[in-house]
Amino acid sequence: MRVAVTGTPGSGKTTATDRLAARDDGSNADDSGGVEGTLDLVHLNEVIREEGLSTGTDADRDSLVADLDGVEAWLDDRQTTADIALVESHLAHWLNADRVVVLRCHPAELEDRLAARGEPDATITENAESEALDVILGEAVERHSRDAVYEIDATDRAPEDVASEIRAVIAGEREPSAGTVSFVEYL
Repeated sequence: MRVAVTGTPGSGKTTATDRLAARDDGSNADDSGGVEGTLDLVHLNEVIREEGLSTGTDADRDSLVADLDGVEAWLDDRQTTADIALVESHLAHWLNADRVVVLRCHPAELEDRLAARGEPDATITENAESEALDVILGEAVERHSRDAVYEIDATDRAPEDVASEIRAVIAGEREPSAGTVSFVEYL
């Protein structure tokens, strides 16, 4: 099974998936917080850089332009014994997946998080507005349908709590929930 964890940059994807992977590393098999089967976490942005899976650079954003066909082929060709591939990135919803988790974060909090990272003002504004407009959620629903999308508001939640919600999605303990979070008042 492939589960995509996506969301606007700064929504907590990397931190939450790292916490989930650490908890489900097989060292705590008796812990009911684990997922059934082995988990393989893929931080997609790192893979794109390390494997050269880009088609160039977006000069306005000073970022790589992902070769999504190349990324999909890389994921399909990977040799892994894991039962569950957890693919994390703001681009993960563009890939084939059985379930898509969209992490959400209030745009004002997102601004604070991105500013703390030292992101340029233009990047902060673009990402906060995209979050308020549900851009990634809309793309995920369009690509995968409402039946495969699970929305989680990570605004005021500890990474461990967000990881638990992702685990519940993987385990089939949550119903799809696209459209349950709204930050339109930010605009």
